[in-house]
Parts: sequence; structure tokens; C-alpha cells
Amino acid sequence: MTPVLTAIPGLLFITLGYAAVCALSPFGDCRKCRGFGYKLTTNRHGKLKRGKHCRRCDGHGKRLRAGRWIYNHAARLHRESSPRTNSKEGAAR
Repeated sequence: MTPVLTAIPGLLFITLGYAAVCALSPFGDCRKCRGFGYKLTTNRHGKLKRGKHCRRCDGHGKRLRAGRWIYNHAARLHRESSPRTNSKEGAAR
């Protein structure tokens, strides 16, 4: 078999696995603060202390996954562009 034919099942498995992760857990840890909601800093003695509030996740420590954002955006576009069959204007025609 060619390398392309052997790579297709692997890529399909990775894609479906990521889609399952986005469906089951749409929020992931913030990459900037690693899910803490703030940046860890050290004082002059080397002890860890709480740093500034994370601006990327607004201090929640969680962010929407990229795959879930794409799904939400596509669903919103589909919902807004599809004709409404139960509207009052459609029934009057």
C-alpha cells in the first residue's frame, strides 16, 4: 500500500477523536495560565505566589476549544441562513 493510503485511517481517527473530545468537553484549559486563571509568579525568596488576572480567559481558567468554536460558528450560520417554515409570513402566502 502507498503511504497515502496508510495515512488516511490515522488522520480519520485523529479527526474523529478530536470531534469527540470537543463534543464531550467543549472547554479546555487556558494555554496562557494553564487553567489557574492567573499567572503564577515568584517573590524574591523564590516562593510561588498568585500573579496577575489572566486576560485571555478572563480569570476562569477555561477557554472554548477551536473545534467547538468552528462547530458553533457553522451551526449559527446554518440556523441564520435556513428559511423558517413556522413563521407567520410563510403561512400568509
